[in-house]
Amino acid sequence: MTPIEERGYIIPAFNVGDIDYVDCARTLAKTLLQHHPQARICLLTNDATAADNNLFAYTHVVENINRANPYANDWLVFHYTPFRQTIKLEADMIAASAVDHWWTLFEHRDVVISQGCRTFYDRPGTSRLYRQIFDNNNLPDLYNAITYWRLSKTAQDFFGLVKQIFSEWASYKTMLKFPEEIPSTDVVYAMAAHILGPEQVTL
Repeated sequence: MTPIEERGYIIPAFNVGDIDYVDCARTLAKTLLQHHPQARICLLTNDATAADNNLFAYTHVVENINRANPYANDWLVFHYTPFRQTIKLEADMIAASAVDHWWTLFEHRDVVISQGCRTFYDRPGTSRLYRQIFDNNNLPDLYNAITYWRLSKTAQDFFGLVKQIFSEWASYKTMLKFPEEIPSTDVVYAMAAHILGPEQVTL
């Protein structure tokens, strides 16, 4: 869609199972607004009752989604963001402190996907139990939970690849050792980054 505002956050929250991701998104939005009362937040959901004008500046309801693998709807964030610069946040998180410094860090790049992780004590995470597919396939260690993009060809190409990999997973998974039967967003992002060049989408 055509950008309406310069920058803001988008939270995808598709309810297809037992977890109420819209409720998670409300909690995340509350914590963001606690630190940044002027933050502009867009909710992307399949729940027509989810709008909350006190929390979300925009609510986009998409009813025709992939219910078999909710992760496969992730590419929709690029098409539904009302912002020229967007930070996507996964719904099941909270903002424990101010995050507005992210904009200064990211704003000169077209796409930035977080990579690696740190513990609660701000030390590099060392467990690889859930990251073996990345190690086995030499994929960049990406975490889609925090993803920035500005309206650009790079972002369009990246999210186009994300959509393609999800929709053609039967073919793409043959490129991997020990692939997932149902692809996670982190793995798909990592494959798209590998194809485009990790230096294009990471710091």
